[in-house]
Amino acid sequence: MTSVQIARQAPKAQDTSCCTPSGSGPIPSVEKAQKLASLLKALAEPTRLQLLSLVAAHEGGEACVCDLTEPVGLSQPTVSHHLKILVEAGLLTREKRGVWAYYTLVPERVAHIASALGHFTAPQMPTAR
Repeated sequence: MTSVQIARQAPKAQDTSCCTPSGSGPIPSVEKAQKLASLLKALAEPTRLQLLSLVAAHEGGEACVCDLTEPVGLSQPTVSHHLKILVEAGLLTREKRGVWAYYTLVPERVAHIASALGHFTAPQMPTAR
């Protein structure tokens, strides 16, 4: 057998350094990853990001759907649809008062997303000397 044939048969040690998670924490379970993906999907639309920001910045941390249509330039039914998705994701709460619905940010959910994304920090690169 030639040295080339031997080299082809010898198992190669795998260098997994590029694929090994850094010390930033464990990779979430499939269930946790699916839940986080659902939250991120709810936010993965520019209008919903705007609405979340508008509600958070609104006086008293609460906004009526009637206050949100003009800033995003959409009709009330369209804004209500986006707000419904944010409520279903647990990012906003909804309280009905008469004919209007008022929305409030759920800060714990937003903090949860920020915390979960904190696990995806880039590995530290060595500094040049």
